Amino acid sequence: MISKAVDLAVNDIERRLGVIAKQAGQCEKHGEFAVIIRKNGQSGCPACAQEARDVQEHADKQAEWERGAAVRLERKLGSALIPRRFQGKTFSNYRAETETQQRNLSRCREYAEQFARHRDDGRCIVMTGTPGTGKTHLAAAIAAHVAMYTSMTAVYRTVSSLLQFVKGSYGEKATYTEAQAFASLVEPDLLILDEVGATKPSEYELATLFNVINGRYEDQRPTIVISNLDHARLGEVLGERSVDRLREGRGIGLVFDGGSHRLRKEAI
Repeated sequence: MISKAVDLAVNDIERRLGVIAKQAGQCEKHGEFAVIIRKNGQSGCPACAQEARDVQEHADKQAEWERGAAVRLERKLGSALIPRRFQGKTFSNYRAETETQQRNLSRCREYAEQFARHRDDGRCIVMTGTPGTGKTHLAAAIAAHVAMYTSMTAVYRTVSSLLQFVKGSYGEKATYTEAQAFASLVEPDLLILDEVGATKPSEYELATLFNVINGRYEDQRPTIVISNLDHARLGEVLGERSVDRLREGRGIGLVFDGGSHRLRKEAI
């Protein structure tokens, strides 16, 4: 028996829209409904159709948000000056083959996930060890996590690019001052300083690096230092005063071992 709530009458407006007739229908989920019959077919349960539209609308909005999030992340990573080669580096695609690398991966993941606390403490990381063992990979993964899940900022610089940037403020045609150059290096919540010790530093370079590290130290802003040198030699290429500031506040020292991932890829 059809409920009186289901109206099977076809009015004039519906006829003009191509409705030929209506008949009673039964949905297992929503109960009775009126089936709309046209020349080219008939309708199904309107409640089921609405649910399907709602699901699709939610999926479309989710996809749009994810596309927007990807664009925002790309912009933040671009602003961070992280090289394209390292922009796709994450904790999940880091190859931790030794016990030490597994421990380093765990420490870096924790550092990223708890970055707000480490940011407040100004806690730094010093990564040392053989080339090709994933130091820059993990530092980039930390920066990506900070960019994606927080409103804080991260900036990547090699020592050579940092020095060139500061020197770029000295020329007559410079578009920024030395003070502005140092401010842009001190103000980010996280600074990644790579290739420390790649060349023998001059007194000017040591003084410049100290000014950056000390400025961040005074503002309690974390710095990640990456070097292929042994930790004991950092003082030679970074300056003992700078190393002391990186260690203060329970600074984290990570040593990377094992063979180079890059050499293994080339051999394949």
